[in-house]
Amino acid sequence: MSAADFRRTLSRDDGFDRRQRWLRRLHLDLPLLVLVLLTAAYGLVVLYSALDRDWVAFQGQLSRLAVAFLVMLIAAQLDLAMLQRWAPVLYGLGMVILLLVLLVGVQAKGAQRWLGVPGLARFQPSELMKLAVPLMVASFLADRPLPPTAKTVASVLALIAAPALLIGLQPDLGTAILVAAAGFAVLLLSGLLWRWVLLVGLLGLAALPGLWMVMRDYQRQRVLTLLDPESDPLGAGWNIIQSKIAIGSGGLFGKGLFEGTQSHLNFLPESHTDFIIAVLAEELGFLGVLGLLTLYFLLLTRGLYIATQGRDTFARLLAGGLTLTFFTYLFVNVAMVSGLLPVVGVPLPLVSYGGTSALTLLAGFGVLMAVATQPKPLAA
Repeated sequence: MSAADFRRTLSRDDGFDRRQRWLRRLHLDLPLLVLVLLTAAYGLVVLYSALDRDWVAFQGQLSRLAVAFLVMLIAAQLDLAMLQRWAPVLYGLGMVILLLVLLVGVQAKGAQRWLGVPGLARFQPSELMKLAVPLMVASFLADRPLPPTAKTVASVLALIAAPALLIGLQPDLGTAILVAAAGFAVLLLSGLLWRWVLLVGLLGLAALPGLWMVMRDYQRQRVLTLLDPESDPLGAGWNIIQSKIAIGSGGLFGKGLFEGTQSHLNFLPESHTDFIIAVLAEELGFLGVLGLLTLYFLLLTRGLYIATQGRDTFARLLAGGLTLTFFTYLFVNVAMVSGLLPVVGVPLPLVSYGGTSALTLLAGFGVLMAVATQPKPLAA
């Protein structure tokens, strides 16, 4: 190799090192950042079609995502030790706010899920518990011997059940499920013995008759509709029937972007929120859905890898719990739209229209970046 070639190679390596140092200083994990940006960009294309090319609404979503990405960058700078110390405070504050929602919350469409702050837009506090609960459970378990004892498991279940029940009373079954899943994910990753997992599963099955008794009429109707949507094709079964028609009619390649009939002719309700993957399936076909699911798979893989590289027990539990919570978002939405689960109002991550959900998701990705970029403490 000539001296000139050596200098050019050295220059390229030095440039790469500078970029790496720059990313480290900002606490950004480049693979995760690129995957999040690609998924959000793909989602915006689909959303623009689902909104029927409504530029004003699309600009509103762009603004929300910009704020959410800013929150992700801020969350990436958080010190993990500080997060662990403040987890009980954040959890307690979240519980107080959930109680305020039940007492003085804003009602809309038969539910009381929002708080209105004078001079600001209303917000949904239950979304914040998707972060506060795994933070609290990870902090609680990190200070105790693992695998957890029966007493520890019982304490964790109480920590999970309290906010889930308050959210269920709003009522908001979808968010309650996601909050509970976030806590259970951390518990499962703590090395929970399989006999305890089986016991919790059996207890859950035993509780189903009691749950049916306390469910509201519309929630029972959703379960019955899941079992037989054709029993009321023009009423309760309309959403899932139209969703299946949209998914099936797309075939392998789809009808083309902006060419879907189910959404643009208003057959498919909530096409820009909960049922947006049906729009994707109709317009871009199976291959379009496969492309999005591939991005999701890569995001999950990167998240789990980051969890394995965490600096301590708290970091590993938190990163793993947030990643599995993201998987729960995805699984519940796709299964719901496909008719495998009751319709519970869970948005498709990084694709569905809305601000609070995107804010929570990207804040979680910011915490994952903090786990990925903060060095492990030196051994004593």
